[in-house]
Parts: sequence; structure tokens; C-alpha cells
Amino acid sequence: MKTAVMTDSNSGITAAEGKELGVFIVPMPVIIDGVTYFEGKNLLQPDFFESLMSGKDVSTSQPSPGDLMELWNRVLALGYDDIVYIPMSSGLSNSYASAAVLAEEYDHRVHVVDNHRISIPQLASVMDAVKLVSEGRTAGEIKELLEKAALEASIYIAVDTLEFLKKGGRVTPAAAAIGSVLGIKPLLSIQGDKLDAYAKVRGMKRCRRRLIEAVEKDLNERFSEGDMSKVRIATAGSFRNPELAEDWRQEVARAFPDYEVVYRDLGCSIESHTGPEAMAAGVFRMF
Repeated sequence: MKTAVMTDSNSGITAAEGKELGVFIVPMPVIIDGVTYFEGKNLLQPDFFESLMSGKDVSTSQPSPGDLMELWNRVLALGYDDIVYIPMSSGLSNSYASAAVLAEEYDHRVHVVDNHRISIPQLASVMDAVKLVSEGRTAGEIKELLEKAALEASIYIAVDTLEFLKKGGRVTPAAAAIGSVLGIKPLLSIQGDKLDAYAKVRGMKRCRRRLIEAVEKDLNERFSEGDMSKVRIATAGSFRNPELAEDWRQEVARAFPDYEVVYRDLGCSIESHTGPEAMAAGVFRMF
């Protein structure tokens, strides 16, 4: 069997990296003032942030059925027997549900994973899938294994501004106004389906400490059983300055010297809610 691995751009994998890894990337649509763009294709991070900050009408969407099926058809025409598709969490978007319905038309040749992940944990699942393909696993087997391990991951996100959470209806205008005056920053978490409130912290400096403490707590509790050699820590963010992104990565690396800590940009689907200068840390177990 020749199995293709596919994911969306919320994994943080660029098209160039995907080509190097042998992974097919579905660019996520972003609608700006009524015009649809595609993340990583004709929309890059600086342009996305400029649109957010300038007050343009920005929203994200799931891939269209036509675009997704066109890509599946093209990949299968390359000689692949089946496809394992790893979209963003079903709790954050209808991407999974829509893709799962479309996959029914492909006679078990397209397997859509309900992975409950986004950003760096989603990327980890993609890398697990690549490994499993190299071991000769079919798309159906990979789907089963990834879904079984889907909840062995956490990502925590600190938001610098409440403006975009207010626009998305996740905080009330009154709460946003009070939070801005007091310098209160929300910490959000994704452990499974939903983007949930984790804590409220005053000032981004304290947020950095709380993010590290959240990861440490997970290491000591949620991930303490099982093979710790398979556990990984990573960082992410929506930094407009690459130096700030590297500073955050290094801070987390210093806190966990036994781990190789990497950094990835958050995807547009998350950044549309967090705005710029958000930072994140994640912990997950790989195969």
C-alpha cells in the first residue's frame, strides 16, 4: 500500500516543508473584506496581521468541498492507494465533519482523522503519521491509532489583547474594557475539542511564567505515566518580530533543559481570535 499524508495549514507546516516531508498541505481560507485568500499560498503572516490591525473585516473558513475533493483526486491520481487526512480539531471547526462526509464517496480510500488538535500538537500527529506510513501502516490503521492517542496533548495560549476575543464573542465588551484597563491577560487552553479559559493573569510577564507552569503541571500529572521519552515540548505564537519568537522559545527551553524545544507560528484560524503577540506552549506524546 502507498499511503499519502495530508493536513491543513493550521498545523504550522508550510507548503515547502510539506514537499520536503512528503506531506500534502491544504491551505486554510481567510476572508478579508469579502475576498477569499489562502494561508501560506497568497496570504502570509505580515499581510494577515496588517488586515487584523487595520480594522478590516477578517474571518476564517473551512476548505470548500470542491477544493478538498480536487486535491484528494489529484493525490490519488499520483498513484497513492489511500490518504490519511489530519484536519484541525472537530471542536474548533466544521472542517473534520465536512471532510468526513466527503470521504464517504471515496470507497475507504480517504480516511479523515478526528484528531482533536491544532497547531503544534496537530503537527506532532502529522509527524506520527509519516512515521507510521514508513512502517507500512495503512491510512485506516493510522486513523485509528491517531484518534486513540488524540487527547495526549495540550496547548496553552496567552493573549496580549482582548480585542479579537471580543470581536469573536468569546468575551463581552464590558469584560474586555475592564481587562484592558487592569492589564488582565487571558490564558486559553486546548485539551481536546474546545478552546477554553484556563486562567486570568495580570501582565504578559506573568503569563509567560503561568504558561511554563501549566506545561510543568501536565508533565507531572497528565503525562507522568507511560514512556516519558516520547513526550515533547514546543512553543508557538503570533509574534510579528522573529526575535521575540526566539526569545520565547529560549525561555521555555531553559525551563525544560531535558527537551528540545521548537517554535511554530500559530495558524490564522487561531490568530483571528488571539490577535498578534500571543504566545503558546504545548506538551504532547509522540509515537
